[in-house]
Amino acid sequence: MLSRIRARFFVFIIGLLSTPVFAKNYVLGSGDVVRITVYEHADLSAVARISQAGSINFPLVGEVFIAGLGERSAELKLGELLLQGGFVKSPQVSLIVEQYRSQQVSVLGEVNKPGVYVIDRGNRLMDLLAMAGGVNASGGENAVVIKKGGNEGQGGHPIDLFQLLQKGDMTQNVEVADGDIIYIPRMDVFYIYGEAQRPGSYRLQRDMTVMQALSMGGGLTPRGTQRGIQIKRKDASGAVVTIKADLSEVLLPDDVVYVKESLF
Repeated sequence: MLSRIRARFFVFIIGLLSTPVFAKNYVLGSGDVVRITVYEHADLSAVARISQAGSINFPLVGEVFIAGLGERSAELKLGELLLQGGFVKSPQVSLIVEQYRSQQVSVLGEVNKPGVYVIDRGNRLMDLLAMAGGVNASGGENAVVIKKGGNEGQGGHPIDLFQLLQKGDMTQNVEVADGDIIYIPRMDVFYIYGEAQRPGSYRLQRDMTVMQALSMGGGLTPRGTQRGIQIKRKDASGAVVTIKADLSEVLLPDDVVYVKESLF
């Protein structure tokens, strides 16, 4: 299943790269580099980096605070200042972001290149996972998006990567914004011991049954029996309970499957 998810991941990314993006208005911030031009006034052209204070120095006008504004709003503000100062009649100002530096998202957990990544506009979960090199071999089928300024103690927003990549559920490909954190937990596992050919821990696949778990463990030893298989599982309070399971029992994360020795 993991290999299928990875294959779908790369197909999904290729689709993203070949699909036009109709982005929303980007909110300017400290560190962004902008190019400003004024129609028929080449002398007013400027390339400026937005300071930590959120401002730029613009010809004739001086210091202008533009952090927190969208690109169109910044254009209108600069044009209004040129008009109010009597520098240009009917100014037509164009502002383009040349370098995006102010908006950052952290990608942590089981990805190939965890770190802090700069985003521009309209970035979504899969864009950031692509930047981080995708989910590594230890990663699970889910992601958690922790929104900046979210209520403490409520946890993050869970994302089902299986539904996104295998089922094409685009509602799972949520948009991310400055200050968000994307976390990929480790894969869920189960354990098998007793009279199994290959006892140990294994990746827990979705809706895996005891029969499938036994198959992953190499089947029973000559002394093993399918009768009386037990599952040791933690309940809601954290206590370990023992469940008598049949072959169709669906496993949960961290279940321990015990295969008994046949008495005959």
